Amino acid sequence: MIYGIGIDTVAIERFQRFIDSGNTAVIDRLFSSAERARCTGRKDTASCLAARFAAKEAFLKALGTGLRDGLSWHDVEVTNNALGKPELILSGKAAEHFEANRLVSKHLSLSHDGGSAIAMVVLESK
Repeated sequence: MIYGIGIDTVAIERFQRFIDSGNTAVIDRLFSSAERARCTGRKDTASCLAARFAAKEAFLKALGTGLRDGLSWHDVEVTNNALGKPELILSGKAAEHFEANRLVSKHLSLSHDGGSAIAMVVLESK
């Protein structure tokens, strides 16, 4: 049963400005060290970060909470499986909300084109 669906779009240019200005504080606040390592050094660093931020926003929309009740950007991490498929790893308050709502699975899709990064998250319950 579908519990929630979240979609978010982010301008890649926004993250390119953070990179160009050396604003590492905002990048550190939004992304885990693993996410930063995955995106840094790629020629598409800004689109990689923008897609991950869109995924975090889409997850919070699907969960229906937004970023409150102690949730942190670091509680939602975007990884990739062995085949490159994006996945969400939850910890802290995000994991607590996921379990408290009896959710059983999460699905993530990412895309970027035309200067935007887009993410969609579907959460399923029992």
